[in-house]
Amino acid sequence: MSLQPTALIIGAGPAGLTAAFEFLQHTSVHPVVVEATERVGGISATIEYKGNRMDIGGHRFFSKSDRVMDWWLSILPLYLEPGQTVGELSYQGKSREIPIVKSTSGEAPQDVMLLRQRKSRIFFRRQFFNYPLSFSLSTLSHLGWVWSAKAGFSYFKQVVLPLKKERNLEDFFINRFGKHLYKTFFKSYTEKVWGVPCQQISAEWGAQRIKALSITEAVKHFLRQQFFTPKGDFTQKKTQTSLIEQFLYPKLGPGHLWEVVTRKVKEQGGEVHLHQKVVGMELVGNRITSVTIHNSETKQDYTTSPEYVISTMPIRDLVMALGEAAPQEVRDISEHLPYRNFLTVGILLHKLAIQEGEDPLIHDNWIYIQEPDVLAGRLQIFNNWSPFLVQNPDTVWLGVEYFCQGEDALWHMTEPELKQLAIAELDKLGIISADQVLDSTVFKMPKAYPAYFGSYSQFPKVQAFLDGIENLFLVGRNGMHKYNNQDHSMLTAMLAVENIASGRTDKSNLWEVNTEQEYHEGSSEK
Repeated sequence: MSLQPTALIIGAGPAGLTAAFEFLQHTSVHPVVVEATERVGGISATIEYKGNRMDIGGHRFFSKSDRVMDWWLSILPLYLEPGQTVGELSYQGKSREIPIVKSTSGEAPQDVMLLRQRKSRIFFRRQFFNYPLSFSLSTLSHLGWVWSAKAGFSYFKQVVLPLKKERNLEDFFINRFGKHLYKTFFKSYTEKVWGVPCQQISAEWGAQRIKALSITEAVKHFLRQQFFTPKGDFTQKKTQTSLIEQFLYPKLGPGHLWEVVTRKVKEQGGEVHLHQKVVGMELVGNRITSVTIHNSETKQDYTTSPEYVISTMPIRDLVMALGEAAPQEVRDISEHLPYRNFLTVGILLHKLAIQEGEDPLIHDNWIYIQEPDVLAGRLQIFNNWSPFLVQNPDTVWLGVEYFCQGEDALWHMTEPELKQLAIAELDKLGIISADQVLDSTVFKMPKAYPAYFGSYSQFPKVQAFLDGIENLFLVGRNGMHKYNNQDHSMLTAMLAVENIASGRTDKSNLWEVNTEQEYHEGSSEK
């Protein structure tokens, strides 16, 4: 009698938990998930602070992959508020009804998705601009007709005489928006996020995150909005990601979904263990034969010998765990793969200082802060993601987001210093008044964003070596050093499970996710 094969899944983020769930649904493989931290969800976790919940990085649950949309709704069905309607889901040519739950008490049940309206804007020159940019009367009046004429001329010049070769991210932006618009809106913000000049960032990052979006696409979208958009269609299959108007959102934040998935995995016999960090791997031939794991609670190491390994851990850490089994060149490249760290300062307020019309709360989900005189890169208003993220509905719950390297002074500031910085910057911008602050907290997320500079140009050598390990499958954002969205990460996990089930050891289909048209970010979102 043969023992049940085991898959060790490294990391309990969206990719790792999706893989565990898929193993249980479609195979006889026993999934064992090990997570180095104290929580599930990875960067999609929800952080609770005194009854208020923080969404780390902001996650719109929207995808043009029907498979992912159907998967999400199978975990958390949709709850519609009075007056809300939706269309149908279709997957592999088959239409299906969207699972919808109703409330008997008049309040949203606990384990549900909400249907939310999207609003994101740019804050620049102490004014709001639509995101993505459009040549609307509002934009033109804010920027002035002279500036607008220069931007229009610069853009149309680029349409007629585009750069034939996009050598870096600067070229990528200029080809799609023109030099004038690039220098005004994209250059300083992108360099604030990544910490290096746009000339040093691969154009592949733009291809990964922005793809077909341009001024032309924004104008087309505006016209479709005004004249052609069908009502009640929240799947929005012909809409560029940055332009979507509504999205699904778990009642208690993105981590809510992954907490429910974890529960279902355990109920079906799978394992999910926290505080378990992979520190070593033994490679014999082209197979991993054993894995050493450190339990940070017991301070003990143990080894396991899985048939398969699915890794979402950062490539740098994975190669380090392989030790001298990895060639020296691979170790050198992986050691210099860069990551951007991410931190959020949560601020609880009586009210905002900035106001529009009679409503005391502006309606944005998040705001891109383009102002060069502050370090803050983005601002979330958690009330607008879900009212259930805020304990007291009469308060305003914000997340001020910063990006930095592990060696930057910002990353090493104390919690009181970071709180003071965020409050002072929002006060300076006129968004809040410091005397309205009730409470604040700080959350840090290391290695949140794999970056496309440093040794990244040599990454194919690392990929080739790791793909050559027969029973190792790389999935997810950090697992592939690929700036995937949540749905892309899930799709890589689904395909890895299919590969294992079918005996396929070629990994090329995993790397095609978010490069084929079906998976473009123009098609999918966090």
